[in-house]
Amino acid sequence: MRTMKMNDWKKKAIVYEAYVQSFNDSDGDGIGDLPGLIEKLDYIKNLGANVIWLTPIFKSPLVDNGYDIADYEAINPIYGSMNDFKKLLQQAHERDLKIVMDLVVNHTSDQHKWFKESKKNRNNKYSDYYIWRDPKEDGSAPTNLGSAFGGSAWTYVPERNQYYLHLFAKQQPDLNWDNPQVRNDIYQMMKFWLDMGVDGFRMDSISFISKPSKFEDAPLEDNKEYGAYYYGSANGPHIHEYLREMNQKVLSKYDVISIGETPHTTAREARLFVEPDRHELDMVFQFEHMHVDYGEFGRYSDVTFKMSDLRNSMTSWQNDLSWNSNYLGNHDQPRIVSRFGNDSKYRKESAKMLAMVSLLQKGTPFIFQGEEIGMTNLHIKNIDELKDLEAHNIYSFLKSKGISDKDALKMVNRKTRDNARTPMQWNKEQNAGFSSGNPWIEVNPNYLEINVKKDLQDSNSIYRFYQKLLKLRNNNQVLLDGNYDLITPEDSAIFAYTRSSDKDKVAVICSFVPYKVKYELPEDFVNKNKVILSNYDDREDMASNTIYLRPYEGVVIKRE
Repeated sequence: MRTMKMNDWKKKAIVYEAYVQSFNDSDGDGIGDLPGLIEKLDYIKNLGANVIWLTPIFKSPLVDNGYDIADYEAINPIYGSMNDFKKLLQQAHERDLKIVMDLVVNHTSDQHKWFKESKKNRNNKYSDYYIWRDPKEDGSAPTNLGSAFGGSAWTYVPERNQYYLHLFAKQQPDLNWDNPQVRNDIYQMMKFWLDMGVDGFRMDSISFISKPSKFEDAPLEDNKEYGAYYYGSANGPHIHEYLREMNQKVLSKYDVISIGETPHTTAREARLFVEPDRHELDMVFQFEHMHVDYGEFGRYSDVTFKMSDLRNSMTSWQNDLSWNSNYLGNHDQPRIVSRFGNDSKYRKESAKMLAMVSLLQKGTPFIFQGEEIGMTNLHIKNIDELKDLEAHNIYSFLKSKGISDKDALKMVNRKTRDNARTPMQWNKEQNAGFSSGNPWIEVNPNYLEINVKKDLQDSNSIYRFYQKLLKLRNNNQVLLDGNYDLITPEDSAIFAYTRSSDKDKVAVICSFVPYKVKYELPEDFVNKNKVILSNYDDREDMASNTIYLRPYEGVVIKRE
């Protein structure tokens, strides 16, 4: 695999995802905001991150927590003003922190002026800005395509006697990228933010922007009533043409980072997005390893992941792609320590181990707010406690399939996006120090035990471990550029790999089980190794080829 050509700041990027709405509230209205984020810049800087990815802060009705944008060039007043954003940029740049915005251009809000005009009739400037299709002869939807959030992906508008496409919520109509004027307007909007000083974009659902010219019925999956939402739209016919155009007209003009979210994309397809000579994107988010605990109804399931499946998926992408986005959690996923670790007895140990196994692989590390202190899932007791639109729709769907209230709630509990969206737990004061007012979403009750202040006072805390881990990553060339090779691939408890160059070799050895296990060191590390990081603070250099790993123990050793 060719080495990714990437300038130094991008290669050394460590991205901290701030879910602004839940990060820090400065004015007591219960909603996180930009001034609140500014207050915590030093916290992020001290962690070791150098790039902050902001979830959408644009004007929005918040049907899908801001991923339904009504005005691309306006800040949602609940987060602050444009002056607040400019101050954030200035304050971040003074600290050598980059700011990356969420670019949501597969769809807009149905409250966007483009859509309001488009739905009026078939003959105006914006009539072709979205994807409209005639009904079938009986008046029904053009195809059986389903929405990612449940129900049909088509909604009827009487004024046009047509249906519009929405791969997500019905309030999120998909843009028609085949229209050159749509693309031009988007490029101008991107320049608006880049000229202001923004350092790049994370591009939401970017692999869906090119739709088929003709829509057909989609296969039914996961026992659902409607066809798979991504059928025909994931990696559509003109996707690379449009991204090369975006790069040529916008991205190449600035020293910025571009991160594409590409669901339902294979490693072979992903290469087309990121190989340098293609001039498209710097890196992509892929989701194959997020599917290891999917069940008969897809994402929402009662299936527990197998470590071997996670290991095989992550390794295949390390082998097949020149540069990866390395993550285990984000704003759409459960808390990583609840999903892949142990959020009770071994919360600290497993949270540290999971950071090691993910963030030391080749590629760009991504940390979602709260992972650095081991925040956990919510474990709600009633569906009415959830804000997540998707979770409510899936709960109703599961019950329609004959699943009991108890089991449906359990399945939703495991995967609801609210797990990641609860307020950041700063201290053990009121509302975890997030807000002096009533938070927009419930604070996880365990904030009395799990909070930033407590971690900062403990030299052996998860936060302090992240600091060591990120410093190690960026100060060792072999962990930046070195080859990735899986070792002991048949071990059922241990995920172990090496990073190697002509000069150096490092092994990362991580246990995924809550009991002690035996492990045989690779031969070239026996009697010539030095422990450079461990999540147990008493781990010494290994004099024997046989070592005994404690519950969820992780160790990084360097060949001497």
